[in-house]
Amino acid sequence: MNEPMSSYASDPRFPGPDPYAPLRDLPDFPLTSADFANGDAIPDTYVAPANVSPQLAWSGLPEGTKSIAVTMFDPDAPTASGFWHWAAFNIPTTVTELPTGAGLADQPLLGLDETITLRGDSGIRGYYGPNPPAGHGPHRYLFAIHAVDVDRLDIPADATPTVLGFNLYYHSLARAVYWGWYRND
Repeated sequence: MNEPMSSYASDPRFPGPDPYAPLRDLPDFPLTSADFANGDAIPDTYVAPANVSPQLAWSGLPEGTKSIAVTMFDPDAPTASGFWHWAAFNIPTTVTELPTGAGLADQPLLGLDETITLRGDSGIRGYYGPNPPAGHGPHRYLFAIHAVDVDRLDIPADATPTVLGFNLYYHSLARAVYWGWYRND
């Protein structure tokens, strides 16, 4: 099960804010990864430029969940707005796992045409692995699975992950966060 929000929100190693603090509190649900432990360093296999997304699995979505969204965000990036690494939505509720490598660039997530993957801040339409500036210290990478109350979010494929985040504010029933960190010395 994912750790309490305070584990990533209050760790003094990381300078950035808790990006979920200004949002409404939502229930969570079990979220796991077979590729690294929650709160641990992310192995080199999953960082840029390899861009291999880690395995994520979830269960216990709340009643009323009609679709799922996945995001990955770095709140410690040296910007005023963090850095979006991955954002996909309109994932059917029949999906309970993203296998290792599911976030391939420029390909529908899991081959599902109804699922939309947005272009992140790297310019890649797919998973972009951790890649903090050399010497900037460790950065957190927050993988969030969002239980969404509609079958389909009507967001254009050329929108930004921030637009997705705005829509998720109004349509999320629950959110589970699994996190890791990476340092580029």
